[in-house]
Amino acid sequence: MGAQPKIDLTQATPHLGEICQTIRRKPCVCDSLYELGRRAQLLACRRGASPIVNMNPIATSVIVLACVFGGALAGLFLRNHLPDQHLQDDSKDIVKLGIGVVATMAALVLGLLVSSAKGSFDRTSDEVTLGAAKIVQLNHALAQYGDETKEIRGAFRRYVEAIADALTSGEKSRLMQLRTSAMETKADDVEVAIRALVPRSEAQRELRSLALTLIQDWRANRSLLLLQEHSSVSTPLLVVVVAWFALIFLGFGLFAPRNGTVVATLFLCALAVSGALFLILEMDGPREGLIRISDGPTRNALSTFAID
Repeated sequence: MGAQPKIDLTQATPHLGEICQTIRRKPCVCDSLYELGRRAQLLACRRGASPIVNMNPIATSVIVLACVFGGALAGLFLRNHLPDQHLQDDSKDIVKLGIGVVATMAALVLGLLVSSAKGSFDRTSDEVTLGAAKIVQLNHALAQYGDETKEIRGAFRRYVEAIADALTSGEKSRLMQLRTSAMETKADDVEVAIRALVPRSEAQRELRSLALTLIQDWRANRSLLLLQEHSSVSTPLLVVVVAWFALIFLGFGLFAPRNGTVVATLFLCALAVSGALFLILEMDGPREGLIRISDGPTRNALSTFAID
């Protein structure tokens, strides 16, 4: 595999360092958030996770927190440097209207991101359930065929267990093993064994044909799951919505008094925004992370393999 592209986090938050230097407070909250985001990105890369361009949830949410809260700090800084006429009631009303417009657009785009991630999660879950149904049907067809299929059913069960463990482990290395030629060879062996069956009656001939159809459909379903590993969340949309939230928080800080309660409130609100985006990105990767698809359907399908 090629080297992963490196991301300069300073480009994502160009204003944080300038604000910190101007306020001249050490240690600065912005620097702490920036350093936390950088360390989270390095940790994600060392663990083999995708870089920020592939939207690693932890690293991305930390950078979002730095951008949004940095916007609030920028507003607090600008408040003390703007002329008094810029802070009059008429100016405040116009700024509030502008913030309302941006907030409405941000809410619409955020809803679009939630819908995209939820759709990806539900689609993957439905495909896993459909694959489990094919497993049950295949096992039932082979069981009806006769005792000569016991070995085939045993090999197929071990193969499905390995796939189920990999899909629900949340480990990227185990998920990559599903693409190896060894896993494909095991599937080929099961299909070849079904083709090698010699029917002794019309009923067995029909069951053999049904089993071949089911194993091919199940393998197609498995290939579809592997091919849908790309992110459904648009990176440009994510960047735009984060920029809008940073602008909104800049407006909040622009007319807010500069005290500990206000700063803590703005930080908690920024944390809530980053947490929402973290959940969206977690849901967009249903095979790994904290929010994963359930292995219940596949485990229930495996329980039907009661081989005497």
